[in-house]
Amino acid sequence: MIDAEWWDYEDEDELAEAVAGDVAFLIEQALEARGRAFVAFPGGNTPLKALKLLSEKKIEWADVTIVPTDERLVPPTDPASNVGMLAKLFLPRKARVVPLATGEKDPRAAGLAADERLAALAWPLDLAWLGVGADGHVASIFPGPDYDAALNGPKARRALGVRPEPMPEDMPHARVTLTKPALVSARVVTLMITGKTKRKLVEKALKDGASSPMPIGRLLADLEMDIDIHWCA
Repeated sequence: MIDAEWWDYEDEDELAEAVAGDVAFLIEQALEARGRAFVAFPGGNTPLKALKLLSEKKIEWADVTIVPTDERLVPPTDPASNVGMLAKLFLPRKARVVPLATGEKDPRAAGLAADERLAALAWPLDLAWLGVGADGHVASIFPGPDYDAALNGPKARRALGVRPEPMPEDMPHARVTLTKPALVSARVVTLMITGKTKRKLVEKALKDGASSPMPIGRLLADLEMDIDIHWCA
């Protein structure tokens, strides 16, 4: 089992400030070491405050490439679009924001197009910043017909179109996700979660390891480095 370092915070403001500072430091490290940084950021509500604080940091954003960890097959103007949110925050800072989907409606076609687009980037990721769903999904690796391919597909496959099953009621969209091999190969993986329920879920996933029935457990079991987990109740 990997070692997980838990960082506990008093409230969501303190959590956001800490994560933004930590991610900024990791980006600066990558820029100093390689002259560029390549990072994957999550969508959803939990990281939004931290992402806004991060976008205000004085970083050479023109040397930073950002991809979403996953994307719903919706237009970038849709409130559900992860790349739309990231573009609003980071394009004005001159960062490069690479979409996983560009208007495709079929998840298989979207995944193939995303995989081809991502192949041109400088892998591995310097940072994979992840969240966790209440059902244990990570990025858009959900149980369903594409579950095994997202978890255990070829290492060269970095993106995959997925149809969650059952479809999430709050976001009933097919998606594109970075695969587990793409995420766990990152130089640093960090997790940001809120709430006691999700803490218990992640603690159980860590304990169960490769036998975990949850996507987050299967992903964490394949990490070859320790992980920082940022949490507040």
